[in-house]
Amino acid sequence: MNLAREARDTQLSRVTRRHFLKSCGTGLGAIAFASMAAGTAAATATAPPDPLAPRPPHFAPAARRVIFLHMAGGPSPLELFDYKPTLARLDGEKCPDSLLEGKRFAFIRGVPRMLGPQASFRQHGESGAWVSNHMPHLARVVDKVAFLKAMHTDEFNHAPAQLLVHSGSPRLGRPSMGSWVTYGLGTENENLPAFVVLLSGGAAPDAGASVYGSGFLPTVYQGVQCRSKGDPVLFLSDPDGMSRDLRRKSIETINAINRQQHEEIGDPEILTRIAQYEMAFRMQTSVPEAMDIAREPAYIHEMYGTEPGTTAFSNNCLLARRLVERGVRFVQLFHWGWDSHGAGESEALNAGFVDRCRETDQPVAALLEDLAQRGLLDDTLVIWGGEFGRTPMLENRTGVDNPFVGRDHHSDVFTMWMAGSGVKGGISHGETDEIGYSAVSGRVHVHDLQATILHLLGFDHLRLTFPFQGRDYRLTDVHGHVVRDVLA
Repeated sequence: MNLAREARDTQLSRVTRRHFLKSCGTGLGAIAFASMAAGTAAATATAPPDPLAPRPPHFAPAARRVIFLHMAGGPSPLELFDYKPTLARLDGEKCPDSLLEGKRFAFIRGVPRMLGPQASFRQHGESGAWVSNHMPHLARVVDKVAFLKAMHTDEFNHAPAQLLVHSGSPRLGRPSMGSWVTYGLGTENENLPAFVVLLSGGAAPDAGASVYGSGFLPTVYQGVQCRSKGDPVLFLSDPDGMSRDLRRKSIETINAINRQQHEEIGDPEILTRIAQYEMAFRMQTSVPEAMDIAREPAYIHEMYGTEPGTTAFSNNCLLARRLVERGVRFVQLFHWGWDSHGAGESEALNAGFVDRCRETDQPVAALLEDLAQRGLLDDTLVIWGGEFGRTPMLENRTGVDNPFVGRDHHSDVFTMWMAGSGVKGGISHGETDEIGYSAVSGRVHVHDLQATILHLLGFDHLRLTFPFQGRDYRLTDVHGHVVRDVLA
């Protein structure tokens, strides 16, 4: 009996985890992949061999693609779109205790003073929307825009707030919005990434690559960062001494091994690996062409204010148009530098903030006009905004002699806007109080915005799910309502 047990134990000790997975009838990976296929919002009977193959949404969509313009740092609506003459009259007065009791701020301590708008405002367009002098170009196309003036979030620090906007959770590990969209819809161009990320402003978002990562979704759905200066994608070119034909043959050989391994194990990440090898090879010719804005005529460069060969938000806006017209499903722009505390020149409402407006105003307006004149705005959704707003009080950590002024983080109200297919142009949804501190109507949570974006793409946000760790997850977590008042 003991000898038999010892012999059995010796036999089991030789069975490694890898051997178990390979010899298991279906493979744990295959089980997980089958579960994923059963729960996919695309409602396909079986998972397609290509994880990025085009798939239909739940219902007829208004939009087929998205351009999300994120102003990282939290731009102040009180200097852009939320006109508050009462706040101007209160400039310099001590903040009432009622605005401070029970509130948490990132940097405000003690009793700050009120800070009037650091901009002048006028009404524009047939809608009569209030736009500050910092955004003269956007004012020209304001009737294309639906403002969400009573946005709110649960977070008042940058990284968690950015994660909440883009992944539905303030903690790491959830898939980004672009990953959810490409998971649900696939791509319309097999030679370009389905989800492209473009950075400008001199730094990455505070939350890092997680704001465009795939989380627990297969990694084929993560965002691909491209650059407007130098090689569009790092390490895309063939190494020295390797011809394109040799690269093709090497990829075919590697993927033959990968397919054999997938048949044995069934791990969905092997499909991702196959798709990424194939995509990388095709991108060697398609990406340089798509990213070459020098091909654009002179009037387009004048329109956007672009300078080929530089890293700039204007270049990225033009690239966004070039990418969506080639079938890229989700284009995410991050422009860093909007954190306007007033502690120094670069982050002051009367200095650096004005520069950020100047860098972005013309190209954003040009993007809307360019998309419209090409017919692309008819099926493209454009979103603009940051992760939270700014307080109507002066941030007081630098003393009275500081020539620069700024505002602290504010999670209770901020402004975002949407434009494009399925969105009513020339409207403002929601309203804040007379100093821009609290919402008085039309509150929209970050999860509501996410539900609305998915709705415009043809998804019921309750049904776009993925099974992970014993339950079905979705972008909006267990929250979110479609903001139907902004739908056309």
